[in-house]
Amino acid sequence: DLKVFILGEANVGKTTLLYRYIEGVFQDQISTIGASFFLKQWGKRHVSLWDTAGEERFSGLSNLYCRGASAVIMAFDVTRPSSFHSLRSRFLPLVEYANHNCLVVVTATKVDLAKDTTPIITMAQGLEFTKTLNKELQLTTVPYFETSSKTGKDVTEVFEYVFRHCFPDENLHKKTPPVHIKSRSSTVDLETQSNDEETMKVGCC
Repeated sequence: DLKVFILGEANVGKTTLLYRYIEGVFQDQISTIGASFFLKQWGKRHVSLWDTAGEERFSGLSNLYCRGASAVIMAFDVTRPSSFHSLRSRFLPLVEYANHNCLVVVTATKVDLAKDTTPIITMAQGLEFTKTLNKELQLTTVPYFETSSKTGKDVTEVFEYVFRHCFPDENLHKKTPPVHIKSRSSTVDLETQSNDEETMKVGCC
């Protein structure tokens, strides 16, 4: 029902963010080679969360997997300004491959390190950038979040915002439990994926 894609440079914590949300644990030093995806059920809706490697050599994969996405999460390391600026210069063009009027959420990661490392990207900078990405959408709040996968700060809020926006008619007042996780790999075998989905069980509300 819904495809969500996460973009950002290598080592900004994209995969760690997904693991924290889905499994509720902090796993540092996780690297994605190529692409990986996770399946989740939110109410009666099925969601696929896609993650790709941030290295430039995998840009072609990002173009491919962005197709059909209704929401994109752009992640950057709050302690590394270059990762924030690359969202506009390198990753924003990939959003053009997503669906029309795609929701773009901007997420600052590693805010638990912000006090120990300088320089950092301020909340004002993040909010202003995020506003420019969603001009065509009538949003009541700006989809910008400052998160920490280590402490869990606002990680769930990122994904719940996406789901509530994309499924506005769903009357869900409680958060759904995390789900079955597909094993990560550099390629996705669609035939194998189809067979696996017949046998796996996904948690429901």
